[in-house]
Amino acid sequence: MAKHWRTFFAASLMFVCAGCTHTQGPAPAVAALKPTGFGSVLIESSGSKQIGPTGMVLAQPLVVQVNDEQGAAVTGALVEFSGPAEVSFDPASGLTDSSGQLSTNVALGGMAARYQLTARTLAKTQKPIDLKIEEIALGYQEQLGFQLDNKYCARCHSSESSAERVSNYDNLAVKPHPFAEGDTLNKMTDAELTSIISHGGPALNKSALMPPYGYTLSKSEIDALIAYIRLISDPPYRASGMVYAKP
Repeated sequence: MAKHWRTFFAASLMFVCAGCTHTQGPAPAVAALKPTGFGSVLIESSGSKQIGPTGMVLAQPLVVQVNDEQGAAVTGALVEFSGPAEVSFDPASGLTDSSGQLSTNVALGGMAARYQLTARTLAKTQKPIDLKIEEIALGYQEQLGFQLDNKYCARCHSSESSAERVSNYDNLAVKPHPFAEGDTLNKMTDAELTSIISHGGPALNKSALMPPYGYTLSKSEIDALIAYIRLISDPPYRASGMVYAKP
């Protein structure tokens, strides 16, 4: 799991109305921006696929870059950001700097969901060039799952070490599935995940290295952990009743 997914809760732990595309209205100064450069490619430099609490600003800014056909950075290209209702950007638009980049701080909406965002610039022909970006907002239940993952699971299910936690992943003969590994975990039902968390790997003929947590975690905590796994899975987990933010 990407490292920056685990940094945003350091300062605070705090649900996106799936609605129409929303672009913040530009302030008077922004409305007067005139591009001096035009590119042919818009790429993400950093800040996508972050996980953050609902209604809060993501820990890292979203940074995009405009390049020309030769791959050189374009200065002065106008970039505009948009997304579902309740998502806000600061700034919502601007001109790229000398490195061809523009950064914005993103605050996700009030519902636990995957948010599809769009960055847009214009080619010299005025043809729009769009870049799709995804961020994830955790509600109360998913945040609890995140905390439980950090406390009980990540040491083995994540290969990344941090100052607070040394990963044991590389020492295990049978590698645990990262919680975002949707190709595998999406095929398991909630009942199967509950069984393996409660009774350990042998409950589903899996590795005995997966210990049972049925006496450690309550049913509501196991449900929270599963809700967290479902929301962060890549590719996304699709199930009836889950809310998906629409662009």
